[in-house]
Amino acid sequence: MVTTLAIDCGGGGIKASVLDAAGTMRARPLRVPTPYPLPPGLFVKTLLDLGARLPTADRLTVGMPGMIRHGVVVATPHYVTRSGPRSRVDPDLVAEWSGYDARTALAGAFGVPALVLNDAEVHGAGVVAGTGCELVLTLGTGLGSALFDGGMLAPHLELSHAPVRWNTTYDTYVGEPERRRLGDAFWSRRIRQVVDGLRPVFRWDRLYLGGGNSRLIRPEQVARMGDDVVIVPNTAGIVGGVRAWDLVGGRYDPTA
Repeated sequence: MVTTLAIDCGGGGIKASVLDAAGTMRARPLRVPTPYPLPPGLFVKTLLDLGARLPTADRLTVGMPGMIRHGVVVATPHYVTRSGPRSRVDPDLVAEWSGYDARTALAGAFGVPALVLNDAEVHGAGVVAGTGCELVLTLGTGLGSALFDGGMLAPHLELSHAPVRWNTTYDTYVGEPERRRLGDAFWSRRIRQVVDGLRPVFRWDRLYLGGGNSRLIRPEQVARMGDDVVIVPNTAGIVGGVRAWDLVGGRYDPTA
């Protein structure tokens, strides 16, 4: 039986567990705060230390924020800051992370095949039905997104960086700082407005709302979104670590 060490890397915390082939956790999930500043070397060490506290596994799946192409970091929003999300960006960290081959580094450090994707993509792998057009939006420090067509993962788009209004991106419009400022009731209404605005853009068959803050959306707003919108648990970010290997299709070869 192939086992998978699945690590879900967020702006505020990093969670991990070991899963069997059916996606069942074989160990209680562990979480550590995301350290800052976070150069790539410390990132790998943090994941290694976390993995050492769990049973050994045959392969590794890592979901991390940002634009990840074939396991290489094109850009990451939080890990280039000096003290965490919304803090000042460090130009030296931007240079270190840009083009960083996270898959090769992690595969070498752990000594097992590795799959590195955007964290919303791994989250989506844990919940999609595999039919039709399925969009996944994760609500946490910011906004994550992943699109699946017939169960296959589409090329990643950083929807979070798109402007939703003048000088405001989706990331800041619905992220955790804004939720705290608005309160759950007004923030939930804003989430519904975002869903209504994106519906004609994607024409999804099903939309999944996940991430740590999805559970805070008020029931009355969820009811108004429609039957094609589903709230999913945040544990999908770990559970998806198994299914992600089957859903990436031909655009990613973790053995290359």
